[in-house]
Amino acid sequence: MIITSEYVDIPAEDSPMRLFVAAPKQAGRYPGIVFYSDIFQLTGPMLRSCARLAGYGYVVAAPEIYHRREPAGALIPFDDEGRTRGLEDAAQTPVAHFDSDCRATLGYLAAHPLVAPGKLGAAGFCLGGHLSFRAGLQPQVRATVCFYGTGIHNGKLGKDADAGSLQQAGQIKGELLLVWGTRDPHIPAEGRARIAAELGKAGVIFSQLLCDAEHAFMRDEGPRYEPQATDQAFGEMVNFFQRIFA
Repeated sequence: MIITSEYVDIPAEDSPMRLFVAAPKQAGRYPGIVFYSDIFQLTGPMLRSCARLAGYGYVVAAPEIYHRREPAGALIPFDDEGRTRGLEDAAQTPVAHFDSDCRATLGYLAAHPLVAPGKLGAAGFCLGGHLSFRAGLQPQVRATVCFYGTGIHNGKLGKDADAGSLQQAGQIKGELLLVWGTRDPHIPAEGRARIAAELGKAGVIFSQLLCDAEHAFMRDEGPRYEPQATDQAFGEMVNFFQRIFA
């Protein structure tokens, strides 16, 4: 499917927020997906993931998660200095800001002329995997994919000491797909087990995919990229969304 892409600035409380929006070129009504980046914002790997998903028939909106701290269009480099910068930006962002930005992006998608009514979902990588989990707390989100979401198991997200995401899991009305790398030191086996146990207690419908890979294995730049595991995980996401939004 041929797609189009553009950058759109939308209001988000006290600060404009830039979105990268990829969508099918063909007229129609499609599900809308808010797609969260890792700590490096809208880099090449993230834009390629958005375009790839849009090509399956989705309107994909990826927000700049640090728009209150970084200038519009800022790309954080994949090096030690960039990692420190991205983590510091995260540490200075209250969870309430992440949540309000989520609602703003979902509102944009709900009003988009190509988005079918009632068909909203979320996905994200790393810190964005945690943000997509929190997007699932919004009642209009029907399907959520979390790729190696950091901090879900221990509450670490942004400026808050504990985001309490797992404790709020009972608010999730849609279905979850959780994708993990089994060699990911940021989300150990006991962390994955805690997430599964708490989701089960909360009555959330979820499934998990375990890949023999490290953290950030889907980022197609850098030494941890696993093409085969990436294709498997991406395919699981597409199948998951297609089933939910059929």
